[in-house]
Amino acid sequence: MDGELKCEFCKNIYDLSELRNRSRIFRDREEAGSVLAGMLLDYGDSDALVLAIPAGGVPVAASLARELELDWDMAVVSKITLPWNTEVGYGAVAFEGTVKLNNELVSQIGLTLEEIEEDVEEAKRKVQRRFKKFRGDKPFPNLKKRPVILVDDGVASGYTMLVAVEALKNKGATNIIIAVPTAHLKALERVAEKVNRVYCANIRGGWGFAVADSYQTWYDVEEEVVMNILKP
Repeated sequence: MDGELKCEFCKNIYDLSELRNRSRIFRDREEAGSVLAGMLLDYGDSDALVLAIPAGGVPVAASLARELELDWDMAVVSKITLPWNTEVGYGAVAFEGTVKLNNELVSQIGLTLEEIEEDVEEAKRKVQRRFKKFRGDKPFPNLKKRPVILVDDGVASGYTMLVAVEALKNKGATNIIIAVPTAHLKALERVAEKVNRVYCANIRGGWGFAVADSYQTWYDVEEEVVMNILKP
């Protein structure tokens, strides 16, 4: 993937060519948000709205929004995870009810319909609880007629991001920009055709992709960390 990006939808993907296929390039999520802010200067001090996918996307989004002087909120989405391995997702659920399954993976893991339904319901409960905890009783922002910058700490398979994009469109968004510090090229191809623009500082290809590999300091972002970031 050196040099020109070889993908079908690269016309709306913007990256930093000097960071392609590199690892351990961001000190932490806050620095990653600052790097992204430098790529999105055209949106600074505008009516664009930054929406973070919690929990890992929150420190990135908060840093980006602060530097660009933008309002920010959250698009709460959760992976649908395997009963025996909560690190592996085979789909995702969004805050307004959108559900998307990775049917290729579902066909390989041998779950029954009842098990899938149970996992989906568990993910829905998590989303509803987080939506209430992180946002309180605030009405969801009006997304019509303003750019929406959707932020996560990275994109591996793309399913969480795809569900978030669909949810935002259901809420009236027509100009969606994805901003992520790192992503697998194939995942970006999946999402790029669904949105207006994609900004990704560090695009990688090959096997064994992990979002964490782009960070020098990596940790699970606990809900209390999110609550601390939300404090005025």
